[in-house]
Amino acid sequence: MPNRLVDQAQEVAKEDLDKYKALLNDAAKSQSYLYPIKGIFYFLSHRELWKPLASKLVPYIGLYASVIGPMFFFTYLPQLAIMVFVNGPLAVFTTILLVLNESAAVVSIISRSFLLQDALLDTFDGTLIARNKTEIVANGREVNPRGDAIQKLGKALKKPFSRFSVKELVRYFMYLPLNFIPVVGTVAFIVIRGRARGNSVHDRVSRNFLRPRIWRFLT
Repeated sequence: MPNRLVDQAQEVAKEDLDKYKALLNDAAKSQSYLYPIKGIFYFLSHRELWKPLASKLVPYIGLYASVIGPMFFFTYLPQLAIMVFVNGPLAVFTTILLVLNESAAVVSIISRSFLLQDALLDTFDGTLIARNKTEIVANGREVNPRGDAIQKLGKALKKPFSRFSVKELVRYFMYLPLNFIPVVGTVAFIVIRGRARGNSVHDRVSRNFLRPRIWRFLT
């Protein structure tokens, strides 16, 4: 009986290993890991796409400063007292990283919900127009016939980004401790949060562009 369980465990482990190897191989062949890098260069090479985010730069810096100061003042010492028992002398540095991470989480939630939401939407839609995908944008907002990619953006008819919610805040901090697990935890955190965020960001593209053309892609 024990030998049978060991054999089954080895078989499951081998199946999982083969599956992950296939996924990594597909990812390497598709070169999808290059998309973020390509996106950065594309953004930097198209100055008209800077306008929405540039207008929010000063308020964003002010928001970050107003959050990070109180976070260090009120939470650094209490968390340091706890981290000393876990990390010893290194707790001085790990607590700094922890407070910075927490501050970034608070700033991200607040800014995406109230400060940067319209700017992110304009940048996303402006990129689609610059890539000649105006029909996708037209399903969610008015599009002007003249001007550059940003100037063509009219009134938004739909809001693809969800507003701030307590549930979202709780969910974010619930998964935040995963970052304490070396490598694996950080990857899991990015995958969990990125998948949820990506679904909301790309829903309009999927609904209005990919789904109507799926049979064309398959045939």
